[in-house]
Amino acid sequence: MAKYKNSRKESFLKSIPITSLDDDSNNLTIRCKFNFSYFTIDEAGQDFRDWTQNELSKLLDKLKEYSKFPLNHWEHQKVGKYSVFVKYKSFPINTDFTKPQHIPHQAIWSRFHIENKVRLIGFVIPDEYDNKIHQGTSKRFDTNTFYIVFLDKEHKFYKT
Repeated sequence: MAKYKNSRKESFLKSIPITSLDDDSNNLTIRCKFNFSYFTIDEAGQDFRDWTQNELSKLLDKLKEYSKFPLNHWEHQKVGKYSVFVKYKSFPINTDFTKPQHIPHQAIWSRFHIENKVRLIGFVIPDEYDNKIHQGTSKRFDTNTFYIVFLDKEHKFYKT
C-alpha cells in the first residue's frame, strides 16, 4: 500500500524555522531568571492574594519583559531618574520589613521597580559564586537569578 504524500504539508513544515539552543543567536544563557522559593509574607509586605488581578497581571507582564535580558542590563535602565534594578549594600535600616532568618548571609539585597511605588524585593548572590559548583548538590550557582522575597506595594522596604 503506497503512502499518500502531502507536498503542501511537507513544504509548510520545512518553512517553519527550527530554533536551537546551539544557535549563535540564542541568548537563553544570559537571560535573568526569577525564583520564588524564598518568598516570605511579612507584616509590611503582601501575599499574592492581597493584590488585585490587575496588579498581578502588571507584575507578570514586567517579569516577562525583565526576563528577556540579564540582571546587569536592568541596573543601567532608568524609570525616570531611578534604575529599574538596584543592589543594596545591606538590608536597609530604615524599613518596615523584618529581615528573614532563612536568607543566606551572603545575599545581596536588591529590588526591581514594577510601577509607581510598587517594588519587588529580593536578593542575588555575589559574583564570586558565579558558576561555582555547590559542594552538596554538585550544581552550579547562577548569579543571574533574582530570588524574590517580598512584594512591596507601598515602597516600604527602602524608605527614603
